[in-house]
Amino acid sequence: MYRKSSEVLVLSCAVVLGGGAIFAQSASSQGAQATADQQSLSPIDQQIQMLRKDLRSQRKQIIAANMNLTAEEAEKFWPVYDQYVNDLVKNNNAKYELIKEYAQADTMTEQQADGLAKRWLTVDETVIQLRLKYLPSFRAVLSAKQTARFYQLDRRVQMMIDLQLASSIPLIGP
Repeated sequence: MYRKSSEVLVLSCAVVLGGGAIFAQSASSQGAQATADQQSLSPIDQQIQMLRKDLRSQRKQIIAANMNLTAEEAEKFWPVYDQYVNDLVKNNNAKYELIKEYAQADTMTEQQADGLAKRWLTVDETVIQLRLKYLPSFRAVLSAKQTARFYQLDRRVQMMIDLQLASSIPLIGP
């Protein structure tokens, strides 16, 4: 049990440290890695897109390494998981738009700050609602303990991602 927790921590740290490196890259290094689709995106959009792709991949690896699914369980679990992540990506689009707004704002009015705070709380609420929506779906393909384990892992990974994102956003000035 301790070994698996250590593996989750190590992989989660890789997510956090790897994600920070993406935000630290310059636009010129991004240009060399950009695909044809990314070339029309702004440098910050390219960084966010790369970060999101990397995080989704690492998130799935962490889940796979720690769920201990049999072949039969995996066959049922992964389609539900993939749909969950697709819906989560849609919900997180708003979060990444907020990050862009925070990162690009040199100054902010009281009204803008109020609006951003409310929108951020709404995004958090939609993620909670999504987890509640998928609980019966995961429970249909996993035992109660496995479902709880999945949500435990999912929340840990999301907290690490949120920590990385929060530390990347400059604080609003007085």
